[in-house]
Amino acid sequence: MGLTAKIRTRDGWAVSHAVVTVTDMTGTQVLRAEADAEGAVRDATELTPGAYTVIVTAVGYAPAASSAIVTASGRAEVGTVTLARQGGTELPPPGPWTIDPAHSSVAAVAQHLGISSVHGRFTEFGGTIEIAPDDVAKSRVEAVIKAGSIDTGNGMRDTHLRSGDFLDVENHPEIAYRSTGLTQAGPDRWTVHGELSLHGVVRQVDLDLAYLGTGADPWGGTRAAFRATAELHREDFAMNYNQVLQAGIAAIGTTLKVQLDVQAVQGDSLPAV
Repeated sequence: MGLTAKIRTRDGWAVSHAVVTVTDMTGTQVLRAEADAEGAVRDATELTPGAYTVIVTAVGYAPAASSAIVTASGRAEVGTVTLARQGGTELPPPGPWTIDPAHSSVAAVAQHLGISSVHGRFTEFGGTIEIAPDDVAKSRVEAVIKAGSIDTGNGMRDTHLRSGDFLDVENHPEIAYRSTGLTQAGPDRWTVHGELSLHGVVRQVDLDLAYLGTGADPWGGTRAAFRATAELHREDFAMNYNQVLQAGIAAIGTTLKVQLDVQAVQGDSLPAV
């Protein structure tokens, strides 16, 4: 096998239409190969040992170039190449966007017994995004999550999480987030500053946001995709319950890792589909 590579988007999806071009140090093209449906490139052309430049291109993505060393065996293992959407340093077109819950997810992970993780998600939520036309730093995000929609795949555990020991959904049925600012943290990456209202407590929480791109949907609309992460500490929101085992290990960790995969539809309402 002469060349192997995997082509992925920033959120891990295969780029099946990617093209890999390999040039030698004189700039002469020595190999051209296309990725398969899984974004994998496997080309059997044997290459002369030495240094090469690998260029990966795909429609809708910024080109990526890297160096590769071909060993005496004639193989070049490029590994995983991540492509960024063209225009990734920009946010979506200005105006209102509506979060589509059917194509989004709100997930959280907590440590369990010090050795594994408990994964949960909220199944009922909604929100809006407003991209400011002149200064993107003035863009806004608002979202509301139904606390009682927590789902960890275990009914007994979910009932406990809805109780006063944790979310106390009877007294605090909603979790709300409202942004207060936005700063650029790098190419297609942003920091969203905002206030999270959880369990009756309001705290400043920053989201690490990646803008994944914008494209047309099958219903004639335009959609934008984002991924955001944050770490929360339960004690910051007055959720202090814990069970300490005999070994001194907490049954449930105090830190929550939150991941939001958001797809938003351009406009102030969701399409009727």
